[in-house]
Amino acid sequence: MVKPRYSIVIPVYKNEDSIPSLLVALEQLSEQLDDTLEIVFVVDGSPDRSFAKLEHGLRDSSFQSRLVLLSRNFGAFAAIRCGLAEATGEYIGVMAADLQEPPSLMLDFFASLTSKPLDVVFGQRLARQDPGLSKLASHLFWATYRRLVQPDVPEGGVDVFALTAAFRDRLIALNEANSSLLGLLFWLGGRREFVGYGRLEREHGKSAWTLRKKITYLLDSVFAFSDLPVRILMAAGLLGLGVASALGLMVLAARLLGVYEVPGYAGSMLAILFFGALNTFGIGIVGNYAWRAYENTKQRPLNIISLRLEFPGART
Repeated sequence: MVKPRYSIVIPVYKNEDSIPSLLVALEQLSEQLDDTLEIVFVVDGSPDRSFAKLEHGLRDSSFQSRLVLLSRNFGAFAAIRCGLAEATGEYIGVMAADLQEPPSLMLDFFASLTSKPLDVVFGQRLARQDPGLSKLASHLFWATYRRLVQPDVPEGGVDVFALTAAFRDRLIALNEANSSLLGLLFWLGGRREFVGYGRLEREHGKSAWTLRKKITYLLDSVFAFSDLPVRILMAAGLLGLGVASALGLMVLAARLLGVYEVPGYAGSMLAILFFGALNTFGIGIVGNYAWRAYENTKQRPLNIISLRLEFPGART
């Protein structure tokens, strides 16, 4: 294995149908780059034959590569962090295994990083060949993410990026559990650039990025980077206190004036139910922050590598 100038990290989960096309695309990238390319595949506990197909296909590849198998499914962002830590290139790109983001973006990313004083380059989606409901769900997700977590994130969101090895070191030093890799990238700041592209139609399989995973990721991002839930809860508490005080004064005044003798049952029940629900909601919010803080105190590894294979490639 030689020291590469470029590295590409690819997380793999349920992508066995895309492997042949992916390897062909990577061969083309390797031929177009002006220096040695290294590919780091991280199989994130995939239950299909992705690992076996990669192990077989990489034996005849022209580029050098590293195949990493995680002990179980830790999530795409943990897999990307693992791949970033494994990469040895001076410039490191991250792309998806399903080829919905054009592989040629890596050429644009590396060209920008090598010719300009940049730390990170992001791919900005300008269009996407997805079904209507998927487009709507993605728009709502990223609109919420930009408002609650990181307003610097572009409207279409970010799935692929490239960064320098020095910036990578700063990123993986932030060893936070249940956080957002994208949020950390933007939190680090640095000199950045955006490259626009159109997302391609998916040719193989079904996306593992389900609605449940999107909601979990959004919640992790909000609780990791924003105190907005606590501020909303405080505002609701203050509003409830004001309403309760006003109603209390009205009841006291009515009692002193002899308007009624017995307090109303409906009003009492509504007040009890409202503040009981508000209290439960508040405990849930505070509990989420407390649980995430507790998880980080355990200092558990964010991923566990079961197997690592290296393929030197057919270098010329």
